[in-house]
Amino acid sequence: MIYADNNQNCDFKILYVYAGTKDEENIPRSILEIFNRGYKTCIPCIKENGEAVLYVGLGEISSFNLTRIKEVVAYSLKQLRKYNIKNVAMDISTFLKEYGIESISEVVLGIRLGLYSFKGYGTLKKEENHHIFLQGYPKEQEDIVNKEISLAVNVAEGVILARDLVNTPANKLTPIIMADSIRKLGEKAGFEVEIFDENYITENKMEAFYTVGKSSGNPPRLIIVRYFGGHKEDDITALVGKGVTCDTGGYCLKPANSMAGIKGDMGGAAAVIGAIYSLAKNKIKANVVGIIPACENRISRESFIPGDVINSMSGKTIEVLNTDAEGRLILADAVTYAIQKERAKKIIDIATLTGAVVNALGFSIAGTLTNNREFYSEFTKGYERAGEQYWQFPICDEHRDMIKSDIADVKNMGKNYCGTITAGLFIEKFVEDTPWIHLDIAGTAWVDTPIYEYQTTGATGAGVTSMYYLFKERE
Repeated sequence: MIYADNNQNCDFKILYVYAGTKDEENIPRSILEIFNRGYKTCIPCIKENGEAVLYVGLGEISSFNLTRIKEVVAYSLKQLRKYNIKNVAMDISTFLKEYGIESISEVVLGIRLGLYSFKGYGTLKKEENHHIFLQGYPKEQEDIVNKEISLAVNVAEGVILARDLVNTPANKLTPIIMADSIRKLGEKAGFEVEIFDENYITENKMEAFYTVGKSSGNPPRLIIVRYFGGHKEDDITALVGKGVTCDTGGYCLKPANSMAGIKGDMGGAAAVIGAIYSLAKNKIKANVVGIIPACENRISRESFIPGDVINSMSGKTIEVLNTDAEGRLILADAVTYAIQKERAKKIIDIATLTGAVVNALGFSIAGTLTNNREFYSEFTKGYERAGEQYWQFPICDEHRDMIKSDIADVKNMGKNYCGTITAGLFIEKFVEDTPWIHLDIAGTAWVDTPIYEYQTTGATGAGVTSMYYLFKERE
């Protein structure tokens, strides 16, 4: 739990200090001699009055920024967590002085995400209860601080929700279970959820989607999430998330060393749900529809195979060259649904789509493509505020030529290079002229070794805060 309380006495107090500033005047001389205040450094101290303090360095003030607060807060709590200290006062006056009330959201995200761990299914695991008291704010701003804490907790819960979904094993999160879980979340957060079964999917000629999901004993579900917090006349933006809850690769079977991650191929869907959850809880003025084609890509006698030609909701035909390039197939029908059924005027699709993006950008930067500079400029403001990193790939006619088919309108694989670009351009074939952004989070949705202090091994919740702030910054 996080509280605003300037007077609470705790087991430990955390003080943040820049290097080479007047903050050093409050540090005992004996500590100054051995503590350089570099970024993400710390030293515990028992002051003369008996107060236990953890001094945490921020480095040079010129090198610090708003989004680094989340990192350093998570770092400091992890230091105390080593010693099972759960009752902590955190002096945030340094952040407030430099960045104002906006810094509180980063503090809260650092606390909640830094202390996150997936509960799992072990029978002996104990719950951890931490009590963090924010201090060092002007007394007259206590109501404002409490409001900002509440708003930020809702954003953090959206990220945690996405992490939990991705971390959940495939047998515990089939398409039907996912749909039911999202319905319950809608009741809690105040957004509408509509769920369509395989009959609706086939009746609406969503053959690309159904082709992937029909081979599983767990049938597919089309999950529609609607949050209309804006004016009636405002345009609807669709967030389309890849929801493959189990991806074996189909007949183009994944290698054995890749099988451990097949439960996480619904990171895009998880991000969509996390973002809309936060938008609804904070009553952000936006009209957003989340579209999640949820299915499993398994192997059976009904599975699609390389060489097949299938139809799509748009009417375009698709030549299948690789059954492990299934995400773009289900997204093709999902973006068509967004345009035809939900009247979306802008579309963001988000997916753990290609290994190529990992080869290009690693695990801290996601890849993007777009057909609209103005829309992408809005998204840039959102992800910069969130502190996430994205890199826009170029689009050229020669890239589009790579997915031309001799026997259908388009094929689902290009060459053995430019894989991130051609995967995104496959989806572009179905968005028509709608302003569109494609997010490939295959590298950022999961970490085996955490890159940032607010991460833990497993799901990261990538994309949630960037999409949230896209709409928040519009207000």
